[in-house]
Amino acid sequence: MNRRAFVQTVAGTVAGAYGVGHISKLVGEGPALAANESEKTGVPFKLSVMLWTVFTNLPFEQRLEKVAEAGYRNVELVGEYDGWTDADFRRVNAMRKQFGINFDCTAGLKHGVSIPGHRQPLLDEIRHVLPIMEQIDCPNLILLSGDQVQEMPREVQHQCCIDTLKGAADLVQGKSINGEPVRLLLETIDPEENPRYFLTGISEALEIVEATGHPQVRLLYDLYHEQIAAGNLIEKLEKSIPHLGLVHIADVPGRHEPGTGEINYQNIFRKLAELNYTGVVAMEFHPSGDAVAQLRSAREMALRAFRRR
Repeated sequence: MNRRAFVQTVAGTVAGAYGVGHISKLVGEGPALAANESEKTGVPFKLSVMLWTVFTNLPFEQRLEKVAEAGYRNVELVGEYDGWTDADFRRVNAMRKQFGINFDCTAGLKHGVSIPGHRQPLLDEIRHVLPIMEQIDCPNLILLSGDQVQEMPREVQHQCCIDTLKGAADLVQGKSINGEPVRLLLETIDPEENPRYFLTGISEALEIVEATGHPQVRLLYDLYHEQIAAGNLIEKLEKSIPHLGLVHIADVPGRHEPGTGEINYQNIFRKLAELNYTGVVAMEFHPSGDAVAQLRSAREMALRAFRRR
């Protein structure tokens, strides 16, 4: 399943079986968990779950419950709020706060930064989503390059990425949400998932972010995509760290949990700690078994690797 095409319809489901009082009993400690996560674990980066990969057969509020049960206090979205009413936003905000969950990032915009004809529609999309991000206290937004344009020179699309990101940066200049700067995160997609996609490698993405030269434009390093596209993950992680805003985690092959494939995630987590990375590390994998158990296991792997660094 491709999360770029994934938009879950949640209108009507957020009023499900679990009321706020029940949720409060389930989690007890509430929002303090999110605020004190790094203090309690000693790990400098926050651990999150990209929601499109897990519990997709459950109503939205039960998905948040399962994430909290697995020990996470951050969640990433892909436009699940499309179609929500004002009452839905109020209800979901109450639920996530009772769980102690933050929405740290969202995605799902339809236009790409590398396509000249997409620039104005993309900027309009960003203008549209920013008030929604404010409603749910979500400070980060993922942007994609879009596909290669037939017969357009690569250097033209490369420069278009820079110019469009500069325009997008103007829209978020100085803005903050929930006490954090609003950040735009540029993501790559490997050519096996989308052979037409323009930005397939983290090295070129880093060049684009550096050339954009704005502190609120950052790099999303998806280790799953980069391993398929080119490998050499740790060296590029070291080069990316000054501009890194988000890391996505899944193993190769199969996009399953860490430890099922060829990426040495213990070394990855240890290197993130050594580099003093203080951003978000999000699990974006399809569990090969029980999702709660495997999310817990991935979290524990990150904690163990940090402690043994």
